[in-house]
Amino acid sequence: MVIAEVPKLASAAEYFFKMGVEGKRFRPTVLLLMSTAVNLSVPEPPKGLGDSVTTEMRNRQQSIAEITEMIHVASLLHDDVLDDADTRRGIGSLNFVMGNKLAVLAGDFLLSRACVALASLKNTEVVSLLATVVEHLVTGETMQMTTSSGQRCSMEYYMQKTYYKTASLISNSCKAIALLAGQTEEVATLAYEYGKNLGLAYQLIDDVLDFTGTSASLGKGSLSDIRHGIVTAPILFAIEEFPQLRAVVEQGFDNPTNVDLALEYLGRSHGIQKTKELAMKHANLAAEAIDSLPENDDEDVKRSRRALVDLTQRVVKRTK
Repeated sequence: MVIAEVPKLASAAEYFFKMGVEGKRFRPTVLLLMSTAVNLSVPEPPKGLGDSVTTEMRNRQQSIAEITEMIHVASLLHDDVLDDADTRRGIGSLNFVMGNKLAVLAGDFLLSRACVALASLKNTEVVSLLATVVEHLVTGETMQMTTSSGQRCSMEYYMQKTYYKTASLISNSCKAIALLAGQTEEVATLAYEYGKNLGLAYQLIDDVLDFTGTSASLGKGSLSDIRHGIVTAPILFAIEEFPQLRAVVEQGFDNPTNVDLALEYLGRSHGIQKTKELAMKHANLAAEAIDSLPENDDEDVKRSRRALVDLTQRVVKRTK
């Protein structure tokens, strides 16, 4: 799907899909598990017809997993340009290797390919869901770039931005999977709630790892958020305990002394612990959404649901 006629564009578009650089493939894994977890038992159809119906539905759901990964990688390419990043996934970022212009075009190309694949599903609601995701990605990034001092220190603003930037993609994709399975609105909402809470938990742990993880295991520089002036949950919780930290945050982090001061306050606070607890709360809400799905005796369905619940714990316990 990412093959382009122009060789330079093709190699740029394929950059993060190649073996060894393809990332954790976390989102497609969740979506393929979700597709089994919510698939309706097809009553015994006429001989020879059942498999083709099931295969067709599975292929459509797999398309969602592919589209989601393309939207995700496109957003990474664009984010790296905006952040002036020089590494991603342990190698040189595309903008660093091929320049900003090509990185932006490669991201645009992936989004356009995702749109073509989406249109071929011929499902208006699904198209609408994933088009909204792209809008949310742009909104979230803009919110991050244009914060007032009050917004920078607001947990509510931070969680809204995090939903737009991280959780919207996985939540709306999970919902799309359920809709393609012909599920009820109630089940589609549970799939959405799972994705939303999993996405929020994932990002909260990312925010913790930015302070506690080493750059080797993260594939990016540690403390990258605070050095870019981005205030995340651990610091926001620390401000609740030490209101004087707010003044440091409002001065900004262009001055390295302010970074050191903020880290000192964070170390004395329960900021990291409270962020982990909030992540666990969202992980548990995600697990509850799966447990609330209508009962199903099919072994594959049960196994996929167990795996989705297991993933909620892996997300909060990971170290990279």
